[in-house]
Amino acid sequence: MRTQIKDVFLRVFIRETKGQKPPEITDDLVLLESGLDSLGFAILVVELEEELGFDPFTLSDEAYYPQTFEEFVAFYEANKP
Repeated sequence: MRTQIKDVFLRVFIRETKGQKPPEITDDLVLLESGLDSLGFAILVVELEEELGFDPFTLSDEAYYPQTFEEFVAFYEANKP
């Protein structure tokens, strides 16, 4: 799942930032410092739902805001139906 999330992240990043150089995707990448804005993250979540078949933010009972790429991936893995 990590690879799928990374691939979609990079695809959205390149499209939404008009071809800016994407950041190195590491576990400790701080999402707010990645170069994607809030609209970009909303698009990322929608595209991940299309690719993975679920949205963990609607499935989870808790409000959660991952800070790093590792936390983002872990949230998807923990809330997979």
